[in-house]
Amino acid sequence: MIILRPGEERGSANLGWLDSRHSFSFSNYYDPDQMGFACLRVINEDRIGPGGGFPTHGHQNMEIVTYVLQGALMHQDSLGNGSVIQPGDIQRMSAGTGIFHSEFNASESEPVHLLQIWLLPASQGLAPGYEQIYVAPEQKQGQLRLVGSDQGHQGAVTIHQKVDLYASILTSGQRVSHTLKSGRVAWLQVARGAIDLNGQVLSAGDGAAISDVGCLNLTGIDKESEFLLFDMAA
Repeated sequence: MIILRPGEERGSANLGWLDSRHSFSFSNYYDPDQMGFACLRVINEDRIGPGGGFPTHGHQNMEIVTYVLQGALMHQDSLGNGSVIQPGDIQRMSAGTGIFHSEFNASESEPVHLLQIWLLPASQGLAPGYEQIYVAPEQKQGQLRLVGSDQGHQGAVTIHQKVDLYASILTSGQRVSHTLKSGRVAWLQVARGAIDLNGQVLSAGDGAAISDVGCLNLTGIDKESEFLLFDMAA
């Protein structure tokens, strides 16, 4: 079963400096039919204007993954970490027992466009943690590149949940396949371009909840399409 989540049906918030789209219920957007999928709780597509950002605020018991598509995001947290996240970077922050952080557009002239993802951890009360890696575009080109997993193998960040997170970039006509094992489900999020998923077309901003499907066939439609694929315990 493949259930599409059209991008234009997502929740939204516009604060001037922030234009955000919510795949699942978040902040002032509430839809009882869109409370998450498996361990996925939040997928927000954020566009932050020059100099804008989120001042210091706290989180607990959540795995937070940030994936920048354009521009640069400045991060600081109560663990003493400070970094600038740019396209190709994947940042994982485990909130665990509690963490405070801030996120600001690193530029005073250019916007930053990103996906921020929250996943429920496999267990509560973990020690807060932080990790960031860089994956070059050619490592995602024409293939599913593992960028996050509970094992942290193949150079991926460690996500404290039974999930394998893949990133991919496909040119028009390029195809990749992925097999879902028994007891697993998937979520596809198209970041830019357009993808054919088993005969259904998804464009930038669209998502899909996938269950009881053995093989996923993904084909690029646009000249360059980028997406994230979450393979999760049901």
